[in-house]
Amino acid sequence: MAYELYYWPTIQGRGEFVRLALEAAGADYVDVSRQDNGKAMMTLMETAATPSFAPPFLRLGDRTVGQVAAILAWLGPQLGLSPNGDSDRAWLNQIQLTFADLVAEAHDTHHPVDLMAYYDEQKSEAARRSKAFREQRIGKFLRWTEQVLIANPSGPDWLVSHHLTYADLSLFQVVEGLRYAFPKATEAVLNTTPHIVAVRDRVAALPRVSTYLKSDRRIPFNEDGIFRRYPELDG
Repeated sequence: MAYELYYWPTIQGRGEFVRLALEAAGADYVDVSRQDNGKAMMTLMETAATPSFAPPFLRLGDRTVGQVAAILAWLGPQLGLSPNGDSDRAWLNQIQLTFADLVAEAHDTHHPVDLMAYYDEQKSEAARRSKAFREQRIGKFLRWTEQVLIANPSGPDWLVSHHLTYADLSLFQVVEGLRYAFPKATEAVLNTTPHIVAVRDRVAALPRVSTYLKSDRRIPFNEDGIFRRYPELDG
C-alpha cells in the first residue's frame, strides 16, 4: 500500500519535509495533489476521520496524519528514520519542532502582518521583521543546532544517534531554504557552523536524495512558498 501525500502542487513549502523523508527511505508514495491539482486534498480536509487543519498531511489506508512534526514522528519508525527508545524519539521530535518554529519565523519575514495580503502590501513591516530575523534569529537557531551536533554522544555526523534520521533531512531543507531566501545572512552564520554544513552535504550526497534533487519531483524554490527570495530583505 502506497503512502498518499497531500500538499499544494506548485511549492515545496512544509510538504517538502515529508517528501524528503519518503524519498530518502525509498518509500512507495503518491504525490496526490500533483496529479489532481489539490481536489482530493480539499475534500479530505473536510471528510477525513482525523481531518488536518492544513496541508501537508499523509494518508495510509484509513489513517490520516497532519502537521509536519506529527507526520514525521509517525513515519520515522516505519521508514527507519528514527532512533530506538522513547527518550531518543522524544528528543528527535523536540529538534523537529524547533525547526518548525524556524520555518514559521522565516515565513513571517515576508508576511509579518496579514497572511492573506500580498507581500507588496506590507513591505515596510517585512523589512523590519527580516532585519531582526537576519541579525538575531538565524544565528540563534543555527548555533543551537550546531551545539546539538557537537553534543551528540554518537558524534557530530548526525543530530541524534549514529545514523540518519528525519531531523537531518529537515536540517538539509532548512539550510537550503535559508540559503535561497537570505543567502548573505545565512552564509555568514554557516561559516561558523561547520558541522551543520557537513550534515547538509552528507544528506545531499545520499544516493536516493541526490537522485531526487536532480529530478522533476523536486519543485524549485519560488516566491509562493515559505522561503522566498526578496533581495531587499537580505540586507
